[in-house]
Amino acid sequence: MPLSAQDVRKKFVRFRILVVGRANAGKTTLLQKVCNTTEKPLIFDGEGNEIDADVVKSSVDRGYHDISNELIFRSNPGFVFHDSCGFEAGGVDEFKKMKEFVSERASTRRLNERIHAIWYCIPMDEYHRAI
Repeated sequence: MPLSAQDVRKKFVRFRILVVGRANAGKTTLLQKVCNTTEKPLIFDGEGNEIDADVVKSSVDRGYHDISNELIFRSNPGFVFHDSCGFEAGGVDEFKKMKEFVSERASTRRLNERIHAIWYCIPMDEYHRAI
């Protein structure tokens, strides 16, 4: 018998989502819309320690992120987001890091540490990207 939504919520305290796409594709804007907020997310390292947003601000503004960092919005703490570095044309290193992160998370035995969904963001500000 399939699990009900309530049963699934009991198993997963937090739903973990990896957001990928090129820099300036609107990933953060999408997360803010999903969480119904305009606030910036709280950022935590892999150990659960909060990272001062001012410390990482300059690198975040340039599209550099540590994929293992957890982004959580106060308005919706049931979601944990991981933001990949923007994938640029020929960006082999960024893609390799993302692939390793997904492999590590897929093989963990702890369900709350796994990636439950991957969202690939495509910017729609260029006419040839529209479907």
